[in-house]
Amino acid sequence: MARRATLRASDADRERIADRLRHATGEGRLLAEELEERLERTFAARTYGELDAVVADLPGPVVRRREQPQSALWLRPLPIVALIFLAPVLFSIVLAAAVLAVTLFSSWLVVLFVGWWLFGHRFRRYGGPGPHAVRSYGRWPTGRPGRPRAPWV
Repeated sequence: MARRATLRASDADRERIADRLRHATGEGRLLAEELEERLERTFAARTYGELDAVVADLPGPVVRRREQPQSALWLRPLPIVALIFLAPVLFSIVLAAAVLAVTLFSSWLVVLFVGWWLFGHRFRRYGGPGPHAVRSYGRWPTGRPGRPRAPWV
């Protein structure tokens, strides 16, 4: 296998070196006269060795690592964070709804039974419906059914 310095360079390689020279001029590393001289040598070069000699005193191209966009970085842990924060909240809501339902249901039952007990005794005491109901009309004495009325005088 041949060494790289002796291999022939392509037009794309020459353009890449020319772009690197223009960039170095933009950074202030080369003067305009040096740029013209080096561009002539670049386009006249036939091998990689000649192209490497043109840019030997310039710093190499900056190799940038491919970074993920910032917007994608915070999306990766989002489901885990959502689960950590939403699971207790949802559990609390379900628990509160269950406690509220049980509390309201049982308190209505208690109110219903207490009311039934109170009003049931009241009807029996004051002549409401039932077997022991006695009707009185004002201060007049009443007798029991089947018994004669007592005289009022």
